[in-house]
Amino acid sequence: MPGAGRVENAVDRPAGDGRTRRVLFVRHGETAYNRRQLRCGGDVDIPLTDHGEGQARAVGERLRSAPDPIDAIIASPLQRTLRTAELIRESLGGPPVPLFLHPGLIERRLGAWNGRDVAATQPLLDAGLPPPGGEAEEAFRARVRDCLADIVARGHRLPLLVASKGVGRVLGLLTGSDRRQPIANSELVAFAVGDDGP
Repeated sequence: MPGAGRVENAVDRPAGDGRTRRVLFVRHGETAYNRRQLRCGGDVDIPLTDHGEGQARAVGERLRSAPDPIDAIIASPLQRTLRTAELIRESLGGPPVPLFLHPGLIERRLGAWNGRDVAATQPLLDAGLPPPGGEAEEAFRARVRDCLADIVARGHRLPLLVASKGVGRVLGLLTGSDRRQPIANSELVAFAVGDDGP
């Protein structure tokens, strides 16, 4: 599984130190668009592939043996993220972990760039251009920031956020992560968030 070493690092540390807390993040499992290297924003709602469902179950099985268990799963309501969250929850076993939906975790709306080749559109994103009919980067970052502040305010000890690649990228920016590589399908990473939010 991509990022397997990172999964181990993400789950084998204490939840927080009193000034910061850890928030776990997992990108949804593979979709047909992911397989074909096509853009898929929050304004496109597609399911997981069979392989993507297997990836999600593997994340749950990995988390099941973690020394520090998650106490909530918070997912984007898109079907690819919700299904990933459901499969992780099922694979954890034991008493069901509470599962919540948060619209703030929906991937950036990409408008006319949906379905286009990732490599062809990356220079446009890097240049900060807004996708025609989509969501501006500033608005997307503000939405994810507000969402993260809301989640931190809920007081979960160790939540797992289930969303898409762009949300993970913005979470990294908001929390000062030095990660520069995109998060892979079903990859689990940890972000440190101040107790007063981002």
